[in-house]
Amino acid sequence: MRPSYHPNWIKDDNITSSKGKAITQLWHSNGKCPKGTIPVLRTNEEDVSKHVKKKSLPFAYSIDPEFTSLNENHEYAIVRTQGNFFGTKATFNLWNPKVQENDEFSLTQLWVTAGPDSDVNTIEAGWQVYQGKYKDATTRLFIFWTSDGYKQYKCYNLDCPGFIQTNNEIAIGGSLSPTSQVDGSQYEMTILIWKESKEGLWWMQVDGNVIGYWPASLFSYLSESSSRVDWGGEVINRRLGGHHTTTQMGSGHFPQEGYRKASYIRNIEIVDDSNTLRSPQDLLTITPQESCYDIVKGINDNWGSHVFYGGPGQNPNCP
Repeated sequence: MRPSYHPNWIKDDNITSSKGKAITQLWHSNGKCPKGTIPVLRTNEEDVSKHVKKKSLPFAYSIDPEFTSLNENHEYAIVRTQGNFFGTKATFNLWNPKVQENDEFSLTQLWVTAGPDSDVNTIEAGWQVYQGKYKDATTRLFIFWTSDGYKQYKCYNLDCPGFIQTNNEIAIGGSLSPTSQVDGSQYEMTILIWKESKEGLWWMQVDGNVIGYWPASLFSYLSESSSRVDWGGEVINRRLGGHHTTTQMGSGHFPQEGYRKASYIRNIEIVDDSNTLRSPQDLLTITPQESCYDIVKGINDNWGSHVFYGGPGQNPNCP
């Protein structure tokens, strides 16, 4: 199955294609998946025990208390736009931040959102370091969705039925390499998510490769369109011993340090009601703990609408 159409590009030829280098997944060195199959992470007994099936539900749901934007332990450095949207596209540079505890994570992603906070629908995609989930500290491609405000109906990757993968070359939840280095090479990943109105499917594309789709039947508010889109970083802060976590966001450097030190998201665009990619208007900056993690927005001809973001966590100004 393939999408029947893609969003229309605006002056894409005039945007610098990339200052970053291509990324890959480690399993590619061992071959490819045959036609008609997809790559999946190996599943063990512990993974299975985290998931519950209820006869009244059409799918299993993931019990993962760590992943909820309503959790007070979560901290953000993001930009937001509100309106009526049908997708988004952005390029993220890739890092391998240090995470203090196994039950903390550091991620960079986009959020496509609709509905009130108490019952919010979201589609989320990006990269993360989360040893408590993946059993290692590698940087991984991930997706996530919820249809009821992060309560029962929520799911990471392919952990439960929901997202339909159609690509046999990209492993969702798989590691990404190489990662960017401070004052060194920068590596990037471009994610596009858009709604196909004919079938109501939300499609996802990574670096030009169509990965699969979320059926409209998963959602209530997102079955029509998105009312909000966010881009940026998120960490869990357990505040162990009364001190802020040392978990890094992005590169671990503040955005004011700029290119090749700070993390960035560039060529940020939204899909409007004419199925056209455009720069978002009136981006709102949200940085509740700017002495720990911060974000700075900008716009120019080469990078379009973009942000630098991140931080080290605990530091003299963030004790």
